[in-house]
Amino acid sequence: MPEPKLNIVTGALSFSGKYIAEKILEKGEQVRTLTAHPNRPNPFQNKIEVLSYRFDLREELIKSFIDAKVFYNTYWVRFPYRKIGYEQAVKNTKKLISSAKQAGVKRIVHISITNPSLDSPFPYFQGKAQVEQAIIESGLSYAIIRPTLVFGVEDILVNNIAWLLKKFPVFAIPGIGDYKVQPIFVEDLAEIAIHAGEKNNNLILDAVGPEIFSFAQMVRLIAEKIKSKALIFHLPAELFILIAKVLSPIVRDVILTRDEVYGLLAGLLVSKESPLGKTKFSDWLTENANQLGIRYASELKRHYTV
Repeated sequence: MPEPKLNIVTGALSFSGKYIAEKILEKGEQVRTLTAHPNRPNPFQNKIEVLSYRFDLREELIKSFIDAKVFYNTYWVRFPYRKIGYEQAVKNTKKLISSAKQAGVKRIVHISITNPSLDSPFPYFQGKAQVEQAIIESGLSYAIIRPTLVFGVEDILVNNIAWLLKKFPVFAIPGIGDYKVQPIFVEDLAEIAIHAGEKNNNLILDAVGPEIFSFAQMVRLIAEKIKSKALIFHLPAELFILIAKVLSPIVRDVILTRDEVYGLLAGLLVSKESPLGKTKFSDWLTENANQLGIRYASELKRHYTV
């Protein structure tokens, strides 16, 4: 009997999921995506099947996974909004995992985060660890991929740093800015995920790029490449969070969360493992500087509006 060629990718109309779907299609295999916004413009046209999440309809959710061989999961929430917080996101992900298993899916490739912990003081990282535990205990063959800061043309954080550097005469860095980041290119992340999906053994991999910067170095590099003249200065973390809250209604978005700020300060976006990504952030920045910061990229608009 021939091996199934269908793969499930959550969020293929968004960012990392889109690149994973592209790589699967390049292999000559099929993609079905689950999304909260099935009516959004589809960059794949009719090349992939688009279905809605059916978290409250168990049988329908199971049917979504029928005939698939690998489930690539990018589902998560960056911050609590409306009725969806981290606790609900964990519950929803567990529903996806159990539905995939019941439908006969053999392997899950899950996009997590570096340095998750069940004991983390940060709900974001704690929730990620809870999902990882559920996957490990599911009985499915699995690959857990732990990226750091994911960059690419459509990313939010790097683009919005560039936008702020262009828009305002000053730019604040929380703390002294010496905490490290190790950015991973979104296409490298997709390649790592696809290779992991082709294997049978259980894996936990850090997906990180070849360069490590302090956050202050990264901001100044972005400023240099986009030719920003903004004055870059430092603020205590709590004051930075307060200012971010004040600015958030102006841009109609959440600029940075407390978890993100203190996760940065704690050095959680860097790995001790050898880098699996090949693309240098500095090289990519040079090649794409003219595309960055042209307009603000809204997390709320991308994930919470049709």
